Amino acid sequence: MPVHDWTRVDAGIFHDFHLSWVVHLSEAANQAFLPEGYYAMIEQRAAPPDLRAADEPNVKELTPGPAGPFSVAEAPPQVAVTMGADDNRHYALRRRTLTIRHRSGDEIVALVEIASPANKDRASAVRDFVEKAAASLGQGYHLLVVDLFPPGPHEPRGLHGAIWDWIGAGQPYEVPDGKPLALAAYVADVLPSAFVEPIAVGTALPDMPLFLDPEWYVNVPLEETYATAYRGVPRRWREVVEA
Repeated sequence: MPVHDWTRVDAGIFHDFHLSWVVHLSEAANQAFLPEGYYAMIEQRAAPPDLRAADEPNVKELTPGPAGPFSVAEAPPQVAVTMGADDNRHYALRRRTLTIRHRSGDEIVALVEIASPANKDRASAVRDFVEKAAASLGQGYHLLVVDLFPPGPHEPRGLHGAIWDWIGAGQPYEVPDGKPLALAAYVADVLPSAFVEPIAVGTALPDMPLFLDPEWYVNVPLEETYATAYRGVPRRWREVVEA
């Protein structure tokens, strides 16, 4: 199913779809793509505990398999752009978020954020989203940001470009011609890195990596869960976004 043009409807319509999509992502995470010992929950705001998955290497054993994660060394994420930070500048997200936890201590390991129009409609909203994204990485939470809205006046290179600028990675992100939307998977490490897939309205959503550890990730079935959520959108609004 191709990505629809959600700028054709007001924020409330996308908000309804957004809620359904997060629910189906959580179901898929808990029933299919998360390995043993991990689980997903939808939270209004992710709490900032002092625990990091990397600090507790004994609580999880990540091994490849039919339902297990992928090793970066053996199977690098299949995305168009890979970005790595080139300095160690101190880099300082939380809202309705899909959090991934490990059952030993129930510490947060990773977050999934689906951006909405309200995250981009004014400078303060962009700054809030970006600061919290950077803070999550600083706390050791790996992150996947799904941004299906084109860059606006407050983030001319999109939310990923704004996050990458805030981190101070030194390698600016330039929006490719014809692909203004972006999916970005971030690795929380001493120096963060990002795996970015630029896309456009009308293209299918690819699976995206969600890191559970700097060297291991699972693929998130974005298109499958998007299509499931989209079936619940009223025909009235499907006709608008499909026009």
